[in-house]
Amino acid sequence: MSKLILVLNCGSSSIKFALFDTASPAQRVPLWSGKADGITGEAPTFETSDATVEALPVDAEQPYHAALLHIRQRTIERIGDGELVAVVHRVVHGGAKYFSPVRVDLQVLADLRSYIPLAPLHQPFALEAVESLLADRPELPQIACFDTAFHHTLPRVEQMLPLPYSAWERGVRRYGFHGLSYEYMSIALAERHGDAARGRTVVAHLGSGASLCGMLGLSSVATTMGFSALDGLMMGTRCGALDPGALLYLMETEKLSLPQLGHLLYHESGLLGISGTSSDPRALLLTESGDARAHDALALYVRRIVREIGALAAVLGGLDMLVFTAGIGEHNAEIRTRVCDGLQFLNLKLDAQANLAHAATISAPPSRVAVAVEATNEEWMAARHAYSLLPELAAGH
Repeated sequence: MSKLILVLNCGSSSIKFALFDTASPAQRVPLWSGKADGITGEAPTFETSDATVEALPVDAEQPYHAALLHIRQRTIERIGDGELVAVVHRVVHGGAKYFSPVRVDLQVLADLRSYIPLAPLHQPFALEAVESLLADRPELPQIACFDTAFHHTLPRVEQMLPLPYSAWERGVRRYGFHGLSYEYMSIALAERHGDAARGRTVVAHLGSGASLCGMLGLSSVATTMGFSALDGLMMGTRCGALDPGALLYLMETEKLSLPQLGHLLYHESGLLGISGTSSDPRALLLTESGDARAHDALALYVRRIVREIGALAAVLGGLDMLVFTAGIGEHNAEIRTRVCDGLQFLNLKLDAQANLAHAATISAPPSRVAVAVEATNEEWMAARHAYSLLPELAAGH
């Protein structure tokens, strides 16, 4: 009888899921996977890797709970005679307490709830999934894997914020995010590029959320996201790094409450805020020639990426490899071209045809910096952590 692990990756309006067999821990492609999307909208959908496409049940009062129940029901059907031995959750924030995967009990759940203000787009939804299963299947082990954990290697100077020292003592510091993605990169890049990836490497995780990670020896030594997932790069709907004086000004002149300010920064800024039409670079690329705001949004988006790569190169003492990953990084050749055009001072040169083909290496032979495209795999990374805990779970600890 197959013993299976379910990985849940919960966002504010979507849930990605993947099923892995414990008998094949090296197998990175899940047995079955899919996504519940548009959960809070009027027509949510459910799609799976075996070509199932169906409407999700609509529950106006508890849309997220309805989506979780649907995923659970379809998972049970898919498992058949197999046994689900654990559910693994990607949890964005582990705070100053959690740096390793942990089995979730009521105390861990309470701790993780206290970090919701640090990651309001993701933390509450992952915890809703945990809480629902704890209530219905308390005997089923649930494991939390933290996006902050990979950045535990950041030097102290990268963790500190220039605030009164008492803030540091209370845990107000730079944590970094997208850790499961970067941890997977540390494995995949070593496999594909060997020692070339162990030098001064910057990985660009460009999706609806976006960040950069500077690595030495494939460990995190600097990253653009900090205390919260608002920091660093401009994103789809998030602002990225911002002069705090601008926030004080908006609060004073527009009398914004804290919830209103939070909504503006997380949901109304970034590409969507400037363009007024879309948070998706693909859509903006189609309209920018006749839409000045779309043009401005893309120009600022690229400029911020270029600026931050330059800053990380300075911290690393140079740059040997630049890697693009996540939805935009893996699939948008035009954004990669524009970013690399801004980095020509590093003697970085693209191979145009390789870039259009989304090849694994897209730099031209004369390039001083190797440029790569590597698909991320956060779900397998989470499953891999669960595999390591299975002996402990089997022993009843």
